[in-house]
Amino acid sequence: MMRTSFNPLINPLINNEGISGLLFALGIALGITPALFFIPEATALNILTCEPEWKALAEQIAPHSKIYSATSALQDPHHIEARPGLIAKMRNADLAICSGADLEAGWLPLLQMKSANARIQNGKDGMFYAAEQIDTIGKLENVNPTMGDVHPEGNPHFHLDPYRLMTVANALAERMAKIDPNHGESYRENIKQFDEQWQKNIRKWEQEAKPLKGMQVVAYHTSFEYLFQWLGISMVGDLEPKPGLPPSGKHLSRLLKLAKNTRVDAVVYASYQDKSGAEWLSKQIGVPAIKLPMSVNDNNKSQALTSLYDDLIGKLLKATKSNG
Repeated sequence: MMRTSFNPLINPLINNEGISGLLFALGIALGITPALFFIPEATALNILTCEPEWKALAEQIAPHSKIYSATSALQDPHHIEARPGLIAKMRNADLAICSGADLEAGWLPLLQMKSANARIQNGKDGMFYAAEQIDTIGKLENVNPTMGDVHPEGNPHFHLDPYRLMTVANALAERMAKIDPNHGESYRENIKQFDEQWQKNIRKWEQEAKPLKGMQVVAYHTSFEYLFQWLGISMVGDLEPKPGLPPSGKHLSRLLKLAKNTRVDAVVYASYQDKSGAEWLSKQIGVPAIKLPMSVNDNNKSQALTSLYDDLIGKLLKATKSNG
């Protein structure tokens, strides 16, 4: 039987360094500069996010990771089915990133249980709750079923406050570095660049949004409470009679009476919320009905979060001009 023998320059590299060493040796043998052999960087982390805003943030900090969002901007993150595909994604995740504050209480625990992934259970480094990194608004000490769909740990939609989002981003970068120390310096460098650009964006947004200060709106529940608080917008009426309940005819009539005695500049609703009540009320009052995005889309990954804020402020400014 003929025995195959390897060149002594190549053989040790096959045994010790694998394909990278083989390509290096072949390059030398053929007179090709080894730097011309490009070997893609290994995937850093396998990440599952509960909402698309955290996927967009993770892409900024860990661009070489595999990242999947359980929901889209057109879905209500309160109500998601723990389908088999999501269970499989959870099973393979090194890191799960969720809002917390009970936003995903109806489906995340089931995903954690059925995935049987020890890395992403509560209390483990692989389970990252953004709400635990910041102070939420609207915390409740005493909650009962008659109050509707409320969140005792506070309003979970804090990604619409750029300052809180930046705090979450820095905590997330450190968590990634802890889970994946081999790429720790990369995460820290990326978050440094993110912070610098994000602070520039905040200054730009606050300058652009000055005309919005003092604006008064009717909106759904607490969806945009952080955004309104940041921009100086007052929510003078709630489209929901109780959190989680759609506006009834009786409730809309009450809001119509409210508008006769209180200035209302616009009626606001999220992209996944029922628009019928909002549009009816806006027509009756004679003010714009504004559909605002609740989260990012995938049209521009590198600028997804920036585009979200640009869009939010742009749509609100357009409403003030139309009232002008």
